Parts: sequence; C-alpha cells; structure tokens
Amino acid sequence: MNPSLSFPPDPTRRRFLRDCCAAVTATGLLSALAQLRLIGAVASPAAPDFKALVCLFLGGGNDANNVLIPSDPAGYQTYAAGRTVLALPSGALLPIAPRTGDGHNYALHPSLAADQNAAAGGLKALFDSGQLAFLANVGTLCVPTTRDQYLAQSVPLPPQLFSHSDQQIEWQSSVPDRQFSTGWGGRLADLVNAFNSNNQISMAISLNGQNAFQVGQTVTQYAISSAGAFPLNSADRAITTSITDVRTAAMNDLLASPGNNLLDAAFSGLTARAIGDSTLLTSALAGGPSFATNFPSSDLGKQMQIIARLIGAAPALGLRRQIFFARVGGFDLHDNQVAPGNTSTGAHAALLDDVSRSVKAFYDATAELGVANQVTTFTASDFGRTFNTNGDGSDHGWGSHHFIVGGAVKGGDIYGRMPDFSLNGPDDAGRGRWIPTTSVDEYSATLATWFGVSATDLPVVLPNLGRFSRSNLGFL
Repeated sequence: MNPSLSFPPDPTRRRFLRDCCAAVTATGLLSALAQLRLIGAVASPAAPDFKALVCLFLGGGNDANNVLIPSDPAGYQTYAAGRTVLALPSGALLPIAPRTGDGHNYALHPSLAADQNAAAGGLKALFDSGQLAFLANVGTLCVPTTRDQYLAQSVPLPPQLFSHSDQQIEWQSSVPDRQFSTGWGGRLADLVNAFNSNNQISMAISLNGQNAFQVGQTVTQYAISSAGAFPLNSADRAITTSITDVRTAAMNDLLASPGNNLLDAAFSGLTARAIGDSTLLTSALAGGPSFATNFPSSDLGKQMQIIARLIGAAPALGLRRQIFFARVGGFDLHDNQVAPGNTSTGAHAALLDDVSRSVKAFYDATAELGVANQVTTFTASDFGRTFNTNGDGSDHGWGSHHFIVGGAVKGGDIYGRMPDFSLNGPDDAGRGRWIPTTSVDEYSATLATWFGVSATDLPVVLPNLGRFSRSNLGFL
C-alpha cells in the first residue's frame, strides 16, 4: 500500500478500553497454553471446508496492455501502432489458446513463461494446465459506463480516477462513491469469521503492513513480516538470545503486575496480547510442514512462502477461513519501462518475472499441502496504464486485465470482454485509458461467492453490486 495511506481512528475510547481490558484477562495463560494446544495439531490436514483467499496487489498500476496481447495479424498491428516504443516484438510473445474466443488470438509477455526448471515454472504453465484465468478490462465503476457517458459526464464516475492513493482505496473497498470505512476483504472476514473455531490469531493477515482491503468492523487485520510474527527484540543487535529471553521474561512479569489505573492495565493488556499472539504464531509456524517447492528469494517470493506456511498452520490455529494480503510495488513506470532495443526486457519484464515465479511456486506449495482446490489467489492494482506512451513508459490508466490462480479456477480462458484497442475508439477515455467493462464489484462478488458468501449476503460485502448485471463471472 501507499505508505502515506492512513485510516480514521476508532472514534470511541470505550471500545479501546473494552478491548484492552479483555486482553488483560485473556493473555495471562496464553504462553503456557500455546504449546499445549499445538501438540499433535500442526500435522493435521486442513478441514474439508477450509478456504483461503490471497489478494496480490500490484502496487503502482500494472501495465496489463503488455501482459495480455492481441497476436493475430490485425490485432497485433493495432497493438503495435498504439504502443509504439512499448510494443513487444511479435516473435517473443507466448501464444495461448483460450477455451472461448472473440475472433482474436492472444499471447502473453515472455516473462510469464515456464523455464526449464519445472519447479519454478511460470504463469503460462498454469494457464495452459487450467489453473489460471484472466479477467479482461476490470476496474472501479460507480455504475456501468460507456464512452459517450464518460465524455458527457452524464453518469457518476469514481472520484480521482487516476490518483494512486484514491484508486488503491477504491479497489480495496469496492465502494468508490462514498468515504472509506471498511475494505471488502474486511467485510468478507466479518461475515465468515464464524467458520473459525479460534480467533486468537486473526483470519486476516497482511504481509505488507496496514491496508484498506482487510479493514473490517469486527475482524482486525494482523500484520506480520515475510519472516513471520514480529518478535520482542532488543534494539542492540549484539545482545545474545539468552539475554533477550531474560528481558522478555522480565517484560512479561512487568506486564502481569497489577496496574495503578485503567490506562496502565489497558496498555499492559494490549502489549501482552501482542506478545502472546507472536508466541502462538511462531510456535505454529515452527511445527508446520516444509516444502519441496523452491520459492524465489525476492521479497514477493518470501511473502508467498510465509502465506503457504500460514495455510499449513491453519489447523493448529483453529482456522477454516483465511484472507491474506501481499504486495509487490514498482509498477508505476512512467519511464524505463522497457529496455531500449529489446522491449521484452526492462523494469516491467523483471517485475512480471518475479510475479510469475512467486505465484507459480505458491500454487505448487498449496498442491503439496493438498489444498490447491481450496486456495485462490487473485491480483488487484491501482489501475491500468495508458495504451500510448509518454516516451519510454506509460501513464495512469483505468481498466486493466487481472489473473486468478487456484485449483478451483476454471482456467485456460479469458473472462469478460477485451477492449477495442483503437485509440479514441469505443472503449477509450483518452490516450488508451480503457473504460472498464467489468466492475471491481463483479470481480469481488465472484471471489466472495466461492469463499462461502450466500447470494442474500453478497450486498453486505459489496454494497454497490446491485448496480451491475452480474454477481458471478463464472471463473470459479
């Protein structure tokens, strides 16, 4: 997420104090109970009704125009004319064969290829084998919108359409036309949290700090690092582990001592609960399964690896529903998007290569765990990019193409409608900013339905869904 993003604080001191006081009574026995509860539990398989949803946010606005490319002669000619110096060479593209067609052929960026190491693989391999689907031209909408309506400003439009911070929040909240309060992932968690038998560790875990997607009313997102839970460490790196343990024990004793006032007790309770949660999660991860799959050493690879480990630890944590948030940044490529003389390489190609390898490794790890059909990963991003160029990069756009991965995905196909790639054509809001033909609401509703939300409860998660014609796009 944008590091400057902030959220309105809880307006009630009463709720803060209530939660703190509850923590005081709840954490006293946690350290002792954590180990006991984990004994014999970490090797348990996931429950038959277990499901996990993984949001992979491509921070900065991914240029999906160079991810899914028209490759038939007429389509490629239009593509190359519009993209000019950003166009990928036709000979480098990876042809795909979607199960349904629209009269055009399509291909993928070469960085999405599986290489010779089958364990590393890539997104194309997942598409070809039916575990990956693309969703074309999806974006934030208040209501269905045509080019004529956009130009005439005759329908409500999402505020600040081409602003990073605004569009990140609107994508993650799926409520673009009102002030932010909760994310659609947070509302989803609030609705399905009853599936979980233990709420000590939140079902909503972020690998990238605080985000809008997982903000709920009752379920609180729990942020960890790609190495696991944040421990209580000394600032002095020279301090030995034994001394750190002594300091931790002293801190626990201090927190357990009676407070002189309510605020002291509140602070002690929250801190003790955080330490207890860290201990519990660390124990669960330590006893969890290992993987034969090799993950990339990149930051994203490490994020996806810890998510796989957390899914493996779900039985020990008493979780039958988990929602994760991972993020990789760097997609705001106004320049240096491609390498001069070889547009198949460059900054964008390197990012796609990382995403391809990391997501493929994650899918392989879920297959090792036996839960590939119960885990779905989907991408989101600020927006797409302009079809034309500003020199050697692209500017902020609107509609974009996204992918969904998992054993439950009806893969090997492109869902939704690809835009007409003509500049100033019927789908162009200007400079090749494609007006979305599928809304974030429809995209999210399909994922929420798979996750276990009934049709009657979908408006709780997606309040604006009734403005659109489809509540299930069929890719799951």
